[in-house]
Amino acid sequence: MHAPAPPLIPSEMLLLAYRSGIFPMADSRDDPEIFWVEPRERAVFPLETFSMSKSLRKAVRQDRFRVTCDIAFPDVVESCAQPRPDHPESWISHRIAASYAALHDVGRAHSVECWQDGELVGGLYGVSFDQVFCGESMFSRADNASKVALVWLVAMLRHARFKVLDCQFMTDHLASLGAVAMAQADYLTMIEGARGNAAMTLPEAYASLVSGSAAGAAGSGGEGAGSLPPGKLIAQSLTQTS
Repeated sequence: MHAPAPPLIPSEMLLLAYRSGIFPMADSRDDPEIFWVEPRERAVFPLETFSMSKSLRKAVRQDRFRVTCDIAFPDVVESCAQPRPDHPESWISHRIAASYAALHDVGRAHSVECWQDGELVGGLYGVSFDQVFCGESMFSRADNASKVALVWLVAMLRHARFKVLDCQFMTDHLASLGAVAMAQADYLTMIEGARGNAAMTLPEAYASLVSGSAAGAAGSGGEGAGSLPPGKLIAQSLTQTS
């Protein structure tokens, strides 16, 4: 007989942990145990000064991928948990994945997906509370797919008036995209200042951006401020104030 599955981490416990600046990890996919991590240094993306390289802006503007929000959350988590050359073992255990799926069900975990020819080729997921989004992981099976997902995420967070985009541990990859490091104490002060509800949820921000583009495109047929394709609208929204 199979051993019973370990219990889910309660959603209330997960949210309390994130508000306290800590998060769970595991040693492997099949590890039923978790441990709580409180980094000494955090990596965050400054939302108001986020900028793109020329090549990334081109990929966004050209709409190389169809971008969605919360369409395939379990698939994104599963893809993020797959072994990689530099990470043969994933910290995203089956227990953690199931716990975040439950958090997604109550509207506190979200995914951004990139599709190409009907296939999921990139994306990211994370946890949302107050005016804070904590990015958990991302994956890419096509050039720039995860980066495009990040650009859309930033545009959605700014549109919804979020204040903090946390990406936990600093890496060379995140630094190349503009992440900055700060002490854990400063991070806690930052999220304390981001209490209260955002102007809208992440899915609402996505719908607002996409419907705005669609409404403009259905108008005069020109390419004025309100008639841009989705990718151009996203790129423009980040260029105007960054």
